[in-house]
Amino acid sequence: MPDENRYIICMKWGTKYGAEYVNRLYNMVNRHLTLPFQMVCLTDDSTGIDANVKCYPIPELNLPSNIPERGWKKLTTFSPELYDLKGTALFLDIDIVIVDNIDCFFTYQAQHDDSVVIIRDWKKPWRMVGNSSVYRFKVGQNTYPNLLSNFEQNFDTIRSQVRHEQAYLSNYLREHHHLEYWDASWCVSFKYQCVQPFPLSFVKPPILPKGAKMVIFHGEVNPPDAIIGKSGKWYRKVLPTDWIRDYWR
Repeated sequence: MPDENRYIICMKWGTKYGAEYVNRLYNMVNRHLTLPFQMVCLTDDSTGIDANVKCYPIPELNLPSNIPERGWKKLTTFSPELYDLKGTALFLDIDIVIVDNIDCFFTYQAQHDDSVVIIRDWKKPWRMVGNSSVYRFKVGQNTYPNLLSNFEQNFDTIRSQVRHEQAYLSNYLREHHHLEYWDASWCVSFKYQCVQPFPLSFVKPPILPKGAKMVIFHGEVNPPDAIIGKSGKWYRKVLPTDWIRDYWR
């Protein structure tokens, strides 16, 4: 049965992130997921990626050229048919850090068969927009038949209304399918929940919140920055964070 197939899907394009991000993600999933899975990377360059990760080209998006990149490529995971993948997929950004068992991301019982389960945005939760660093969906079963075509056909209008792919995704799903959110303790923001509030951040290193299973990096700081204590904004000081090194490997 297709639902019995479990996929971890990630995406890598451009030069910002090297193959080591994909390989570390695979290692972390392998340590923290006890259920059988196949890891897939959609990428424009598979050089150096672990042989255990199945690589495919990123599907083409029918969009104007020379537009700012806002993560639109991630929407191609909702292609009615995505190569030969059929089952339940958990999409993970390649710069997350897994810190505990993640079986629950597959065993969680959604309220609806066509639900996409996603992180609820930390900064403005009232907007009901998900953070697409971690989302679960049905892949390759034509569950969301018009999500991608609607985006391509109405891109100019959509781009004038939303800034990132996760806003379009959330709005579309709430209107045409169902959107659900992970337990708030599972996916924590390094920026908002680990880094100490100003001015404590100048004297106390970031913490790992109790119950966290994944640490999400968004904004200017990535895992290697956190390890050495490289900050983004001056008022959001990041001291060296040793526990990131322990997990991000």
